[in-house]
Amino acid sequence: MYDLTDEKYHIEVAHFQYNHQDEKICGDVFISKRIRDENRVLAVLSDGMGHGVKANVLATLTATIALNLSQEHKNATTIAEIIMKALPVCSERNLSYATYTIVDAVIDDEIVNILEFENPQTIIMRGKYIYEPNREKVFLENVSADKRDQDLRACSFTPQLEDRIIFYSDGIIQSGLGFGMTTGWGRNNLIEYVRSLIEAMPDISGSLLAEKIVKKASANDLHSPKDDLTCCVFYYREPRRTMICTGPPFNMEQDGEFAQKLQEFPGRKIISGATTSEIISRELRRTITDEMIVDNSLPPSSKMEGVDLVTEGVLTLNKVIKLLESLKYPYLQLGKGPADQLCQLLLDSDEIYILVGTKINESHHDPTLPIEIEIRRTLIQRLQKVLWDKYMKVVKIEYM
Repeated sequence: MYDLTDEKYHIEVAHFQYNHQDEKICGDVFISKRIRDENRVLAVLSDGMGHGVKANVLATLTATIALNLSQEHKNATTIAEIIMKALPVCSERNLSYATYTIVDAVIDDEIVNILEFENPQTIIMRGKYIYEPNREKVFLENVSADKRDQDLRACSFTPQLEDRIIFYSDGIIQSGLGFGMTTGWGRNNLIEYVRSLIEAMPDISGSLLAEKIVKKASANDLHSPKDDLTCCVFYYREPRRTMICTGPPFNMEQDGEFAQKLQEFPGRKIISGATTSEIISRELRRTITDEMIVDNSLPPSSKMEGVDLVTEGVLTLNKVIKLLESLKYPYLQLGKGPADQLCQLLLDSDEIYILVGTKINESHHDPTLPIEIEIRRTLIQRLQKVLWDKYMKVVKIEYM
């Protein structure tokens, strides 16, 4: 009945970071992109030399070049040579002004390619056990001699369900230096910490894992980080699915099928719209009860057996879109109102299915305008775009 993805796993992409103490801008830069046409996920972490604005500018330049070249399927040698030629080398320490890690996951081909330049070695956890792929040093010929000896490594492997790929800036493993740790926290201690978290919480999300690692590193520095701290995680897990049901079907004869689609959906369920909830309540013979008002700008949410959230329609969807467009990670700005609850459910989902009834609601429709720009459809298109572009969600829409 549903056009569900048949992939073995979903890749959750997450990161968390703290700035160097007293800095307002982080010198580490993380960018990611889901390429829908290729069913591929790309991410880059770049660490600019030093901290603050200058480090951020260099890291941003490096990460952007790396992402664009990777997206174009350039090989490791080409990527490294172009970045090296674009960025200078520090004359004092003979080091590049920015380091980077590129993770390129091709879902259909079931392969992950990792390229690391002067960044700490990526950790791959297969469940609670460490997995070490065969890493190869990449040698460059078309660069100046002073750039050939820098640490450039590449590896490829076939991922499995419950794999976690953890990459991070050197501030993580150097944390604690001078505070009881002679050489800093170190990679081995980081691995043991990650293992303990997975043993305690086998389904720990990528976002929570990244957050805990960064906060632990900050604690090693007595909560005054001596370097920028960034941790990024790719988590291969079962996809979390949610359906939003909004708007009455075009024909009343479809009401039963409409309600049945929601009932049989294998995931969390949201109803958006008073008329929509009345139809489903009638067809499934379930009562609707109102909740306390917690957002004075919107009608209150409701409860229905077997449904995770019931809200008003157009006003709530409009606020959801505005929230999603303005939210910054971590998503601590969300409140307890209906739109906030709906946002949280969407953020916690990987695949989102939107079932849209196409009957025109006279209270929302200007008869002088063509049906293509009817308000509900326009909102759904905006919602799909922000979920696709900003949050890398899989979004599918069905009209009835």
